[in-house]
Amino acid sequence: MNKKNITWIPALLTALLLSGCQEESPASLKEEPAANSGTVNLTVWGAKEDEELLGRIIEDFQTHYQGQAEFLITYMPQSESSCTNALMADLENSADVFAFADDQLNTLVASGALEPVENPEDIRSTNLPEAVQAASVNDTLYALPLTADNGYFLYYNKQYFSGEDITSLNQMLDIAAENDKKVAMEWSSGWYVYSFFGNTGLTVGLKDDGITNYCTWNSAEGTIRGIDVAQSMTEIAAHPGFISTDDAGFLEGVKNGTVIAGVNGVWNAVAVEDAWGNDFGAARLPSYTCAGQQVQMASFSGYKLIGVNAYSQHREWAVKLAQWITKKENQKLRFLMRGQGPSNIHAAASEEVQNSPAIAALLEQSEFSCLQRIGGNFWDPVTAFTAEILAGNPSGKPLQDQLDTMVEGITAP
Repeated sequence: MNKKNITWIPALLTALLLSGCQEESPASLKEEPAANSGTVNLTVWGAKEDEELLGRIIEDFQTHYQGQAEFLITYMPQSESSCTNALMADLENSADVFAFADDQLNTLVASGALEPVENPEDIRSTNLPEAVQAASVNDTLYALPLTADNGYFLYYNKQYFSGEDITSLNQMLDIAAENDKKVAMEWSSGWYVYSFFGNTGLTVGLKDDGITNYCTWNSAEGTIRGIDVAQSMTEIAAHPGFISTDDAGFLEGVKNGTVIAGVNGVWNAVAVEDAWGNDFGAARLPSYTCAGQQVQMASFSGYKLIGVNAYSQHREWAVKLAQWITKKENQKLRFLMRGQGPSNIHAAASEEVQNSPAIAALLEQSEFSCLQRIGGNFWDPVTAFTAEILAGNPSGKPLQDQLDTMVEGITAP
């Protein structure tokens, strides 16, 4: 990872933040140190795409507390999705403040990386209840909510699709193929693959031990069986209007015109809207054909959180910085610069957020989403399963056997 000392980011977008609302501050932010704290070294981990945003936030933090310490705050890009693995490699010498996806919370708490949040009622009263739940273990708050948008929905180019077209994935695939274009979705990640199983009566989740999974995706009973879903996925994978690609591939396709719709999240809203302009559209996920019926595609909902390392040498200042990053004004700044939906109630209620097509689509999809709580054994078996389907099942192994193998891996102790 590349270290960068944040001392040079110019003061941008200040006027956009001044909405006339009085700044909200948790009680602990009002308690100033009695004397200069000396040199305070802090390392902050955040998404690579957040560098400019975090630079502005950190600069403002240093200005606000000027004279109370000599700050040396180092930013290091670190993916929120793999934050826990990086922390566990050397917890005592890792970041003091870090952004991470909520599904990693249980592991971080169990490892001792996080301690209960001070003044939790301040956080509960200013953030969406679902975000607070995502930041809690057994009703104890261990992290600060940052965003309430870590889910996915449908992006589509209005030049090709009508409001009726986007209700059916199969219809969208046909239209894309007719125009020699693609509808994109990432099947290498179980996070997205859940969308096909989530509203079928087939289940997956975390057992009470907080480590192992239960999964019925291979069930041979019920109105929709596991093999029905697998067969539908096989047909979608073979469709000339479909492509499985990651974030980078999705954006590249959007920009070069080969991708005209896709399943993705709000973190790419700005880039997609820049590419499609007035043809930019966003909506809840479509239905897909399965076992002779239309099944509404589901989604995992997720939240980004800010944690403070329990081993931080400057924990008091690390807590203050975490609170600063997640306060209302900076969640609004995050939305303005990165298009990410706030967890703060007042920031989420702002006119700018309410008028965002991407946020509106995410809210529409929320009716068909659930909080992601999955053990680590979920990911690799799903990736292996989808890789075989995307390749056209070269092994010739029956779909039911492939489902059984996947579920055996997902539920392994």
